[in-house]
Amino acid sequence: MSADNDDKIKKRVEYLTKEINRHNYLYYVLARPEISDREYDKLYAELEELLKQRPDLITPDSPILRVGGEPLEEFKHVQHIVPMMSLSNTYSKEELIEFDNRVRKLLGGRAVSYVVEPKIDGVAVSLMYENGILVVGSTRGDGVVGDDITANLRTIRTIPLRLFGDTKMPARLEVRGEVYMTKEGFQKLNKEKEERGEELFANPRNAAAGSLKLLDPKIVAQRNLDAVFYATGAVEGIEWETHEEMCLALKNFGFKIPSRSWKCSDISEVLKAISELQQMRHDFPFEIDGAVVKVNERKYYQTLGATAKSPRWAVAYKYEPERARTKIRDIIVQVGRTGILTPVAELEPVSVAGSVITRATLHNEDEIIRKDIRIGDFVFVEKAGDVIPAVVGVDVSARKGDEKIFRMPKRCPVCGQPTTRKEGEVAVRCENMQCPAQIKRWILHFAQRRAMDIEGLGDALVDQLVDKQMIRDPADLYSLKAEDIEKLERMGKKSAANLIAGIEDSKNRDLWRVIFAMGIRHVGEGTAQRLEQHFASMDELAQADKEKLTLIPDIGPVVAESICMFFADPKNKKVIEKLRSAGVNLKRKQITTATKGKLAGLTFVLTGTLMSMTRDQASEKIRQLGGNVSSSVSKKTSIVVAGPGAGSKLAEAQRLGIKIIDEQEFLKLIEEKK
Repeated sequence: MSADNDDKIKKRVEYLTKEINRHNYLYYVLARPEISDREYDKLYAELEELLKQRPDLITPDSPILRVGGEPLEEFKHVQHIVPMMSLSNTYSKEELIEFDNRVRKLLGGRAVSYVVEPKIDGVAVSLMYENGILVVGSTRGDGVVGDDITANLRTIRTIPLRLFGDTKMPARLEVRGEVYMTKEGFQKLNKEKEERGEELFANPRNAAAGSLKLLDPKIVAQRNLDAVFYATGAVEGIEWETHEEMCLALKNFGFKIPSRSWKCSDISEVLKAISELQQMRHDFPFEIDGAVVKVNERKYYQTLGATAKSPRWAVAYKYEPERARTKIRDIIVQVGRTGILTPVAELEPVSVAGSVITRATLHNEDEIIRKDIRIGDFVFVEKAGDVIPAVVGVDVSARKGDEKIFRMPKRCPVCGQPTTRKEGEVAVRCENMQCPAQIKRWILHFAQRRAMDIEGLGDALVDQLVDKQMIRDPADLYSLKAEDIEKLERMGKKSAANLIAGIEDSKNRDLWRVIFAMGIRHVGEGTAQRLEQHFASMDELAQADKEKLTLIPDIGPVVAESICMFFADPKNKKVIEKLRSAGVNLKRKQITTATKGKLAGLTFVLTGTLMSMTRDQASEKIRQLGGNVSSSVSKKTSIVVAGPGAGSKLAEAQRLGIKIIDEQEFLKLIEEKK
C-alpha cells in the first residue's frame, strides 16, 4: 500500500467517523435528520469496509464501537473524583417551602431562583471526557466507587463518543445523568421475555439497570436504551454561572438534556411548575416519578453545601403513584415456553395512568397468597413504573363472602398434564414439552437467529402450523412440504419455497447451535458452545452424567441436572432421533485433513472488536485449524488476539507475559497456516 493511498484512507476514515457521529446526533438527539436512512447506511457501510482493511484506524469515537464489543468477564471499579450524591426526597409541598426557607437562610437573603425538571426514574450514570473524548462511563455505585460500564454506555446512540463543537474542549468534563428505557421499548422487551418463559422486569428502571449490568455489550445494544444529562461532576477548563447555562452547554456538546424545564423566580412558581409537570407526566417517552427542584445559581452550591448523602441546593419532589379501584372478574393462567404457569387477573375495565386496564399479572401463587387476592375482590391497581398494571392491595372492607380463593391448577390449563413445583422455587410448571403453548414457543426458540436461524418462521406461521397439528415439535419442521405451507394464511409459493429452503439450510448448523436450539433449561449460547468443546456429538452429551458435566468450567450442579433430565426424557430422545433421520447435523464439525493440526496445542483468547469477521467466525476458524478458544486468560493461554476496546483480558495477558497480536497479525497467522 502506497503512502499516498494510506493517507487517503486515513483521511476518509476521519471524515466518515465525524460525519456519521454528526448524523447520529441530528437523528437521535435533535430528531432533525439531514439524510435518508439509505444514505446513512451507505456511509456506515463504507466506514465499516475501510476499517476491515485497516482496523488500526479505529478510534475511541468510532461509530462501529456502538454495536458492542466482546462480552466482559467482570466490571472494573471506578472511583468518582466528585462523589455522586443522591437527592433527598419529599412528598409534601410544605416541605418544599421549608427547603426554600433553608436555602434563603443559608444565603443570607441573597436573590435566588430555581429550575424545575422531570425526575426521570432511570439509572444514574457518570461520563468522563478528557479533551473531548469519552474515556470512561460508570454507575453511581455507593456514590464514591461505581462500576466501569463504558462498553455498555457506548452502545447508547444519544451519548456522544466525542464532544461536538469547534471551540477548545475542556481538559476534563464529567457529565452526569440518567439512563432509561422507553415505555415502548420496555413493553417490547417484556413481551419477548414472556415468550421465552423468563421472569419479567418489574418496571423500566429495573429493565435499564438489568441491561447495564449485562457483561455482553452486544445484548445491551439491542435493548434500545437512552439517556438524559443534567449535571456535572469534575470539571476543568470551563465554568457556568447558572444551571440553565450549563444545560445549554451540554446540549451544544451533543448531549440530550431534559426536554422540558421551568425557571422559577420563587417557591410559588416552583409549586405551580411541579403541578404542571404532574399533569403531563404521561406525555414523556420515559417514566418519571416526580420533579427535581434545583437552585439555578451555581455559585451558591459551595455555600449551601451538602449533608453526608445529599446536596442542600436540590431536592426531589415525588408524585404519589396513580391508583384505581376495580373488581377481579376472574384469574386465568398463561403458559410460557419453559412451561411456567403465570396467573393473570381479568379486571373490570378501569383507567390508570392514562390508559384503560383490563388485565394485571399476579406473578405467582405465593404473591396471591401474601396479598390474599381472591376472585371477586375489589382491588387497588397501579401501573408499576407507570407501565405494567399491578394489583397492589385488596379492599377487604368490600368483601361480601362470596369471593373465591384461587389455587394454581394441578393440571396444565392448555394440555391437561400434571403440573409440578420444585422445592425452593415459586414457579409452577407444566413439564409436558408436547403442550401446544410450549411447543409454539419452543419452535420459535429453535428457529431463532442464534439457534437454527430459520428465516421466515414467525409467530403467526408457527401458530397455524401447531394449531393445525402440522407440527408437534421442532423436528417436524423437516417433514414440511412447500405445497402444504402454500395453503396457509398469508403464505404463497415464493414464501413457502423460501421457508423450505431455510429449513433445509439449517440442517448443517454447528453442533452448539443445535444444543442451544433444543431449549434445555439453563443452557444458553455460551454454555452450548462449552458443551460442544467437550463433547463431539449430541450422543456423547446425552450419555454424560452429572459428575462429568460439572467438571466443565462454568457448569454447576443445577445446569448439569437440567441437562441430564432433558436427555432422560423419552420424548426428547424421540425428537433427537427425528432430527437425525431428517439429516440435521448432530456432531461437532470435524477438522479437515488439510488443516488438521496446524494450530494444534494452541489456545486463543479473543478480546476487543474484530472488523474482518465476528468473534464466532474467528473462533470457528481457530477450531477448524485445530486450535482451542477460551473465554478467559490463564497461564495455559498461548495467544491473545486484541482489537480496539480490549480491556481486562488484555491487561491480564500483559501481566502474565502471554503473546499478544492484533487483528492484522491474526489474519496473517491463519493465512500462513493454510
